Amino acid sequence: MGNIRVQPSGKLYFDFRYLGKRCREVTALPNTAPNRKRLEAVMGKIEIEIGNGRFDYAAYFPTSSFLKTILLEQKRSDQGRLGEELPTFERMVRSWLAEHEVEWRANYRNTIFSLFEKHIIPFLGGLPVDAITRDDLVDFRNSRVRYRTPGGIALQTGSINRMMTLVKAVIEEACARYKIPNPYERIKKLKEEKRHITPFTLDEVSRILEDVRADFRDYLIIKFFTGMRTGEVHGLRWKCVDFDRGFIAVRETHGKSGFEYTKNDPSQRDIRMSSKVREALQRQFKITGHYGRDGLVFCNRNGLPVDDKNFCNRIWKPMLEDLVIPYRRPYDTRHTAATLMLASGESPEWIANQLGHSNTKMLFSVYSNFVPNLTRNDGSAMDRLITTSVSNL
Repeated sequence: MGNIRVQPSGKLYFDFRYLGKRCREVTALPNTAPNRKRLEAVMGKIEIEIGNGRFDYAAYFPTSSFLKTILLEQKRSDQGRLGEELPTFERMVRSWLAEHEVEWRANYRNTIFSLFEKHIIPFLGGLPVDAITRDDLVDFRNSRVRYRTPGGIALQTGSINRMMTLVKAVIEEACARYKIPNPYERIKKLKEEKRHITPFTLDEVSRILEDVRADFRDYLIIKFFTGMRTGEVHGLRWKCVDFDRGFIAVRETHGKSGFEYTKNDPSQRDIRMSSKVREALQRQFKITGHYGRDGLVFCNRNGLPVDDKNFCNRIWKPMLEDLVIPYRRPYDTRHTAATLMLASGESPEWIANQLGHSNTKMLFSVYSNFVPNLTRNDGSAMDRLITTSVSNL
C-alpha cells in the first residue's frame, strides 16, 4: 500500500511499490493538510491503475531519475523476466573478451582491449545489457565522431566502425545468452573515405639511400625493395634468409607485444630477393651474422630488435627534413615497394604474394593508380627497374 510521507526538508513525497521496486518520488509541496489530502487522492489513483495494469509511470513522474529503471522493469515484465538482474555491458565485455582473446595475436588483443577500455566501457559499461537501446548505441557512435584527442585530432572513421563492430559482437552474445531483443538494428557503418597512399618516387628513394646513416642503409634497402612490414623486418632472423635459393622466409614479427606470429596466414610467405636486396643482406651478415641462425638480421649493438620510435625520431624524420622530402611514415616504404613492383610490370598475383595479401583485391583498391600493363610474374622486371634506377650503394 502506498503512502504519503514527509522529507526532513518538510516536502511531501510518494512512497509505493511497483514492479517489485520501491518508488519514492518527491514533490515540491510542503507538508500541509490540504496538500497531503491532494496527494493521497493521487496515490489512490496510482494504486488503482497499478492494480488494473494501466499505470504509466512516465505520465505521473516524467522527470524522475528513477524512470529509466522502471522502464527497464516494464520491458522485463513484458518479456516475462520481471525481477531478473542481467549483467552490465562491462561485465558482458569481460566475459566476451575472456572467451575470445585466446584466438588473437598479442598486438591485436592489446588494440581491442584499448578500444574497450578507452572508448566503449566508459560510455556503455554501466548499463544492464537489456537496458541498452538503439538510441544508446547511436549516441555512442556520435560521441566518437565528436571525440577529439588532447591535440585536437579526430578519430578515423575506420576506428569508429571497428568500435561499433565490437559493440555489436558483445550485444549479439548477450542476446543469444539471455534471449533478449537485439537493439543493434538499422545501424549502418559510417562511410569510410578511400585510402590515398603517398609512396616515395624512385628519385626520392635514391636520395634517401644516399643520405641515410650508413648503419641503416641496408635496413632501408630491405624495406624499400621487399615490401616487408616494419614488424616483419624487425623480427627477421638469419635462419629465415636463404642465400642459396634467393628467398627471405617471413615467419614472425616483432612489435610492442614482442615476437609473435605474423599478421595472418597469408603473411607467412617466401619473398624473392632482388640483386640489391641480396647484396644488402650479404653486407648485413658481416655485421650481425655472428649472432647465429636465431640472431636478428637487424638489431642494436646488444642483439635486440630495432626500436621503432628511436629510428623514426632520430634517423627518419631528421633525414627527410634535411632532404626536403615531404614526410611519410616509415611504413610507406611498403607502399613504395608495391608501387615499384606495379610500375615495373610484375604480375598482380605475384605482387600480392610478395606483400602477404591473400588475393589481389587490396592491391587494386589501394594501388589502382599505379597499375600499368602487367606482363611479368617472376620479379625480374622489378629487379631491372631498381638496378637501373637506383644509384650504386
